[in-house]
Amino acid sequence: MDYDSVADELYALRPEEFTAARASAMAAARTAGDKELAERIRTLRKPSLAAWVSNLLVRSSPEEVEPLLRLGEGLRQAHQNLDGAQLRELSRRQHALVRALSLQARRLAKEAGHPIGESVQREVENTLHAVLADPEAARVWADGRLTKPLSAAVGFPAVAEGARPQRPAPAPAPGPARPGRKASEQQRRRLDEARRDAEAAERELRELQGEAEAAGRAAAEAKQQVDALQRRVEELTGELEHAKSEHQQARFAERAARERTRTAERHAREAGRKAATAAARLDRLTSSDV
Repeated sequence: MDYDSVADELYALRPEEFTAARASAMAAARTAGDKELAERIRTLRKPSLAAWVSNLLVRSSPEEVEPLLRLGEGLRQAHQNLDGAQLRELSRRQHALVRALSLQARRLAKEAGHPIGESVQREVENTLHAVLADPEAARVWADGRLTKPLSAAVGFPAVAEGARPQRPAPAPAPGPARPGRKASEQQRRRLDEARRDAEAAERELRELQGEAEAAGRAAAEAKQQVDALQRRVEELTGELEHAKSEHQQARFAERAARERTRTAERHAREAGRKAATAAARLDRLTSSDV
């Protein structure tokens, strides 16, 4: 029994199983006489839902870990080098990969019995953006032991979803030539290219925001339609229940009527037998008088 194996086991559990399993591991460590291990286990914190989903993604899809880490290295290097062409290509891959992984995480969470909403999915996406931006965040994420979602507000600009790309500072205006100073045309070209990339990213952001607003309006309209249909379902359910009640009452009335019919028929048969007996007696009496 060692710390890493215990931690891996605990963070692979469902959130509701974590606390009891941690207590059991602490007790086992104490029984084994390892008080230091028991104390280290005690400090392990239960993960939030978003952190648990992120850990689930790492553990369930290990083949996805390395591509994301390599993409993060490429993005950080491209930002450092101000390589516009590479930035554009890697940014497209970034958005596609993060979206695909967040949807995969949502599917895994549902299959594990913990469906998540949009807010938790955004926290998972922010964690993935942080992984791309910050090598330390990438290392922590790849361990699969997150206790809370990572913040994407680190590293290169425009990492977080919806973050506004920062413009590079404009190149200073050329001044009088000074000994030992020489303007770098290559650096200026890189700055200009980076500025154009930032403007293109801003335009893309505005387009995405417009799409998000349109999707929000569509969602609101769909919700209104769902609410209206729900009300109609409730009305029809009420009518159905009323009809069922009336049907049940009609069945009771039918059974009662049948019972009354059987009783009347029995009484009629009895009256018929009595009438026949009386008629026969009358015949006998009449015959004896003659």
